[in-house]
Amino acid sequence: MSPLKKKLIVVGDRLLVRPEQGEEKTNTGLYLPATALSSRMAQGGWVVSVGPGIPVPDWSDDEGEPDTWDRHPPRARFLPLQAQEGDYVLFVRKSAVEITFEGAQYLIVPNSAVLVLVREDWMEGPGQVADED
Repeated sequence: MSPLKKKLIVVGDRLLVRPEQGEEKTNTGLYLPATALSSRMAQGGWVVSVGPGIPVPDWSDDEGEPDTWDRHPPRARFLPLQAQEGDYVLFVRKSAVEITFEGAQYLIVPNSAVLVLVREDWMEGPGQVADED
């Protein structure tokens, strides 16, 4: 009998983030340990998983009829988030919830706490030609 695999499923407008760990170098070349960084208001990490987005009502089936007892249940609709898996995210530290899942540390960050995303896009893709100056 094979064991079941566990999977984290992010809900709503939240991100699952693998926090940036270790030391950080200052402008003067000093390395600060993680304990010295704990007083900072912002923190960074890599997006591991993204929730479906912000729930929005489905008004497409509403024809203004008062008797709604025979209608189908409403579909779940979401406004997608800007963040994608693999993005580097800078967020407000106070809003994050720290969890440990199968020995790894993660943060659950609401979309409203995201300050900026860093995404690496390829300048050239299949069928694209780079501009030559």
